[in-house]
Amino acid sequence: MKFRALGAVAVAATLAFSVAACGDDEPTTSGGGGGGEATQEATKAKVGVILPDAASSARWETADRKFLGEAFDAAGVESDIQNANGDKAKFATIADQMLNAGANVLLIVNLDSPSAAAVINKAKQQGVPVIDYDRLTLGGGAQYYVSFDNVAVGTAIGSGLVKCMQDNGKTSGPVALLNGSPTDNNATLFKQGYEKAITDGGYTVAADQSVPDWDNTKAGTIFEQMFTKAKGDFVGVAAANDGLGGAVAAVLKREGAEEIPTTGQDATDEGLQRVLLGTQCVTVYKAIKKEADAAAQLAIALAKGDTAGADSQATGQVEDTETKQQVKSVLLEPQQITKENVKDVIADGFTTADKICTNEALKKACEENGVSG
Repeated sequence: MKFRALGAVAVAATLAFSVAACGDDEPTTSGGGGGGEATQEATKAKVGVILPDAASSARWETADRKFLGEAFDAAGVESDIQNANGDKAKFATIADQMLNAGANVLLIVNLDSPSAAAVINKAKQQGVPVIDYDRLTLGGGAQYYVSFDNVAVGTAIGSGLVKCMQDNGKTSGPVALLNGSPTDNNATLFKQGYEKAITDGGYTVAADQSVPDWDNTKAGTIFEQMFTKAKGDFVGVAAANDGLGGAVAAVLKREGAEEIPTTGQDATDEGLQRVLLGTQCVTVYKAIKKEADAAAQLAIALAKGDTAGADSQATGQVEDTETKQQVKSVLLEPQQITKENVKDVIADGFTTADKICTNEALKKACEENGVSG
């Protein structure tokens, strides 16, 4: 793998704080084009990006790859964006290849903390800074972290579920928690937020299971077992993302229990459709373009040797709970999405009405809730 040579003077893109098909294994390599000589500084700026998979969420290929690539292109900075497809050995191999090809910044989304920590350590030995993107690598020692406030994401899931249960006339009762991967620190933070919102709302946690690797098929099996064991006695289900929420919704439909509200996050097309149809009570929109732009601008500054500029962007701090060290961070705020404000996600350009309003029932729901364009 080689980085493509630049042909234009790097133009730094302004960090945008506006709210905003699966690819293959081939790397996406980008670089500025146009006339003129590239500056020495820009020529040396090379960013390697490793995405985790295409299964845990559609966002990695449909959104993050696109937005990160566009941001690097706009700045005239070379980038190599690859996906490990859930394979830790492949993740390590990609990182080695990027470092050997001259990347002077790595931006990674870990598959788990131990495997990513090994990559971070190798990068550090070569003097290459690492940005943890979306997921913090516990014990890894990455110099920077860019993500959403993930406890706030969980709180949005939980408070949305509480409202749905109250709307169903259930002011107390047993709730099931279907959590994300136990190896993903974000899943821990999401749960922290929604469990507190649920218990503070007067409900009890009656079942609590995590889903390895955020696998939606495993999620369906796990939740069906939870449902059977409890004889369906749940007043709500907190599912940690739209993929898990879809698995829960399928089980509830099969069991004739669609009145039990469930949740999700990521504002996927399928999640938004379920929200509009009432088979999922809430999702959470994380403006991925905003997150990608923030990470790209941080990486661009570091790749050009501007540590002070990077530090000026990363004004937050997050504690690595293993090392007890504070990690310089950019933390963004999520938005709770119910059927009344699905239109906000469309207006932000994250998806389109054509992708959401795909059949008669959805077209009717879209019209009723102002989803158009």
